[in-house]
Amino acid sequence: MPPLIDLLLGPIGVLLGSVVLIILLVAIFRVPAFFALFAAALAVGLATAISRHEPDRFLSAIRGTMAAGGAAFANLAFPIAVAAVIGACLSESGGADRIVRQAIGVLGEKMAGVAFLLTAFVLSAPVFIDTVLMLLLPLARAMRLRTGSHYLLYVLVICGAASVSNGLIPPAPGPLFVASALKLELGKALAAGAAFGVLPLIAVYLVAKFFDHRMTVPLRPVDGSDLEALQATLQAPDSTLPGFGVSILPILLPLVLIGGSSLVGVGGFRLSPALAACARFLGDKSVALSIGAGVAIGVLARQKRLGWRWVGPELRRPLEAAGMIILVISSGGAYGGMIKAAGIGQVARNLAGNHAPNFILLGWATAALMRAAQGSATVASITAISIIVSIAGAAGFGVHPIYVYLAVGFGSKFLDWMNNSGFWVICRWGGLTQGETLRTWTILVSAVSLVGLAEVLTASALFPAL
Repeated sequence: MPPLIDLLLGPIGVLLGSVVLIILLVAIFRVPAFFALFAAALAVGLATAISRHEPDRFLSAIRGTMAAGGAAFANLAFPIAVAAVIGACLSESGGADRIVRQAIGVLGEKMAGVAFLLTAFVLSAPVFIDTVLMLLLPLARAMRLRTGSHYLLYVLVICGAASVSNGLIPPAPGPLFVASALKLELGKALAAGAAFGVLPLIAVYLVAKFFDHRMTVPLRPVDGSDLEALQATLQAPDSTLPGFGVSILPILLPLVLIGGSSLVGVGGFRLSPALAACARFLGDKSVALSIGAGVAIGVLARQKRLGWRWVGPELRRPLEAAGMIILVISSGGAYGGMIKAAGIGQVARNLAGNHAPNFILLGWATAALMRAAQGSATVASITAISIIVSIAGAAGFGVHPIYVYLAVGFGSKFLDWMNNSGFWVICRWGGLTQGETLRTWTILVSAVSLVGLAEVLTASALFPAL
C-alpha cells in the first residue's frame, strides 16, 4: 500500500478523518448529529478493516458499532427521558416561574440579575438548555419592563449560567455521557460540577455587567412575546402558581438522592447494610430522576386539574425532544467504541513516548475545537471524550478523571457563534441583533470557558489525586 494511503488509513489518519467527517456533515451539510456520528463510526470501522487487509472485519465493525451504541442507549436513554419530563412539567405547571419569583423576592429587584443567574443554573441541570432559554428570556423581558434597565445583564446571565450548568451538571446530556465514559459516580460528577461552577458563574455575572454598562439594548418586539403578554406575566398573581417547595422539589430531590448514595461508606458516613442498599437503590440515576419526575407530574396534574389519564398527552412533546438527544448519545457511544477498537489510543501513546500528554488541556482543546467547528456542545463533548479515553487507555490520565470531565465540559462551551442553534435562540428570544450577540454572548461564553480551564488546571496541579 502506498505510504500516503497507509498514513490516511492508519489509526491517526482515521481519527483525524473521522473528526473532519463529523464537522463536514454537521456544520456544512446540516446532517443531523445522530447520522453524522454514526457515519463517522462506520467510516472508522471500514478504514480500519481496509488498513489491516481484513475485509471481513467491516461486518464485524458494523456489529460492534451497533453494540457500542446500544450500550450507551441502555445506560443513558432513560435518565435523559425522565429529565426531559421534569423540565416540561416545571415549565407547564408554572413551577419554573415560581422559582424565579421566589429568588427575586428573596434577593430583591436590585439583585434580579443574581436571581436570574442562580435560577438558570439550577434549572438547566434537568431541563434542556433551549427550553430554559425560551422559558426564562421572556421573564427577563418582563423584568426589564418593571425595572426599566439592565436588560442585557438579564439576558446574558440567564444564557451564561444555563451554559455553565449544561456543560457541568448531569443529567444534562453532555455531562451524563462524559461521566459515563469516564466511569465516574454521578454523585461525584454532580458535586464537582456544582463546586467548579461557582467561579465561572461569578465570571458570567462580572462580564455581563461589563457589557451592560457599555451597551444599551432596547426592548425590541419578539415573535410570540408582545408587551401585553409580558404585562400579563408580571401581573399574574402568585396564587395561580404552585408553591415554591413543590416547584423546587423535582430538581432537588434527585440531586440529594444521587449525592447521598455517593456518600455511603465514605469517611464516617456509614449505614447498616440494609439502609446502605436502600440508599444506593434510591440514588441510582434512573430511580432518583424517576422519583423527581413523579413529583413534577403530580404538580402539573394538580395545577392544571388534570386527571392522570390526561397527563400522558402533556408528556409527548418533551419525550419527542429527548428522543433526538438519545439518538445522538447512542451514536456517540458507537463512535467511541469504534475509536477504541481501531487502536488509535495505543498509536498515540507510542508517538508520545515518555512524554505523557496533559489530558486536561487535550480534553478542553478537543472539545473547544469541535464546538467552534460544528456548534453542538453535546457533539463536542461526545467526540472529545471518545478520543481522550482512547488515547489514555489503561494507563490513565495522570490526574483524577474528574478533572478531565470538567475540562471537556468547559471546552464544549467555547466560542458559541452562528453555527449553533443556541446562538439563534438567544438572538430571537433575547431580542438581540446578530452583531450584538457576537459582541457580547460569544465573547462572554468563551471567556467563561477559559476561566473554567484555568480553574481546573490550578486545582489539578494542587490536588492531582483529589
